[in-house]
Amino acid sequence: MRFIRSKVFSSTEINEGDHIRPIIQVALDILETDRAIQIAGEALEGGADWIEAGTPLIKSEGMDAIRRLKAAFPSRTLVADMKIADTGAMEVEMAAKAGADIVVILGSADDSTVLEAVRAAKKYGARIMADLISSSEPISRSKDLERMGVDYINVHAGIDQQMTGHDSLTIMKEVLKKVNIPVAVAGGLDSVSCAQAVTAGAQIVIVGGNIVRSSDVTASARFIRSSVDVPSNVSHSGKSRDDEIRDILMSVSTSNISDAMHRKGAMQNIFSQVPGRKMVGTAVTVQTFRGDWAKPVEAIDVAGKNNVIVIYNGSSHVAPWGGLATQSCLNKEIAGVVVDGAVRDIEDIRSMVLPVFATCHVPNAGEPKGFGEINSEIVCGNQTVRPGDYIVGDDNGVVVIPRERAYEIARRAKEVKKTEQRLSEEIRRGATLSEVMKLKKWEKH
Repeated sequence: MRFIRSKVFSSTEINEGDHIRPIIQVALDILETDRAIQIAGEALEGGADWIEAGTPLIKSEGMDAIRRLKAAFPSRTLVADMKIADTGAMEVEMAAKAGADIVVILGSADDSTVLEAVRAAKKYGARIMADLISSSEPISRSKDLERMGVDYINVHAGIDQQMTGHDSLTIMKEVLKKVNIPVAVAGGLDSVSCAQAVTAGAQIVIVGGNIVRSSDVTASARFIRSSVDVPSNVSHSGKSRDDEIRDILMSVSTSNISDAMHRKGAMQNIFSQVPGRKMVGTAVTVQTFRGDWAKPVEAIDVAGKNNVIVIYNGSSHVAPWGGLATQSCLNKEIAGVVVDGAVRDIEDIRSMVLPVFATCHVPNAGEPKGFGEINSEIVCGNQTVRPGDYIVGDDNGVVVIPRERAYEIARRAKEVKKTEQRLSEEIRRGATLSEVMKLKKWEKH
C-alpha cells in the first residue's frame, strides 16, 4: 500500500500514521432517491465507506438527491458525481451547498473549468475528484490535474467502455507513478479487480453494480470489503476471453440477453424440444432444403466442442434431423442443435443430454440428396446467423449474438440480471413491480 503525502482524508479514515485503509465508495447509479437511500444503508452496513450520488441519480432527482442522502447519512463522506464539464464554480457551489463533501468534475474539462471548480471547492469546504473517463491522454492529464489542485484522480472505464472489454487497472498503474494525490479506480469492479487495484496501490475503489444491483447488498459489500482488506486471499481465474463469455452466457437467460440487445436477436417460432436444457456455443451454419438431411449430418463432422449446429430447413413438415444425428453429436461434445424446421425421433432426442431446438417435431424425414451449404451466412428463425456467432438457447427460446459483440452483450446481460435480482428482492419485501420501478413517474405524457 502506498503512503499519501496529501492529507485529504479525515482522521477516521486513517489507520496508523499516514497509512491509508483502502476506501470503498459505493456508486448509487439509481434513478430514484428513496431506493438509493435504502441501498446505501445496506451497503454501509456491509462495510462500504463513502456514498456516491451517481450521475443518473443526480440527473433524475437533482440536488435534492444529495440533500436527502446527506440527511440520511450525515457522518458519511458524500460524493456527488456531477461530471462537471463547464460552469465549474456554479456547479460545485450547488453540490457543496446541498451537502456534497466531494464533487466530481470531468478530467477532460477545460483548464479554466478545473481551476474554477477547485477555487469554489475551497470556498465552500468541499474537495474535488477529477474523473478521467474517456480522457485521450489520461497519464499526462492526471499530472495537469494535480498541478491545478484537484484532491483525487479517478481512473474510470465507463459502463459502455467496460462492456466492450476496456478496464481501468492498466491506466491506473501508470497514473500512480505520476501523481502524489490519492488515486481512485472505477469501472465494473468486482472482488477480484478490487483486490488487484489495491494491491497495485489504489486508495479508493468505486463499486457500482456488483454491490447496488445485488439481491443482498450487505453481503455483496461485505465480500468486497474482505477482498479489499486482504487482497492476497483473492484468487484469479486466468480464464480465456472465450471461456469468460461462455461462463457469463451460461449464467444469464435468453430474456436477459434480449434485453441487453434492446429486444433484438431472438429467433421466431423456434422452441426447446428438450425442456430444461441450456445451450451456449458458436455457430456452425447449414443451409439445406425441405428435409434434405445430408448437409446437416455432414456438419457434425465439421463441428466440435462448444459449437452449435444451426440449420435452415425450409419446412415444418419434413425433418432433416433425428435421433441418430443427435447421438452422433454426443461423440463430438457439440453444444446443441437449432433447426428452422422440424425434427423427428423426439423420444430418442429427449432421452439424450443434447439441447435441441426446432419449430416442431414430426415423424417423417426427407432424403440425403446433398443440396445446400455448410458455414455460409443463413437466416434461421428470421435472424441472420454467421459462422462463429454465439447461439444461446433455453426454455424461453434461442437468441443470436454477433460474434464481434459477444463479450459486450454477455456483460450487458449480466448487468440486466443483477438489476432484475435487486428488483426481485424489493418485490419480495412487499412492493409491487410498478411501485419499485416508479412506472407512473416515467410514463410518457
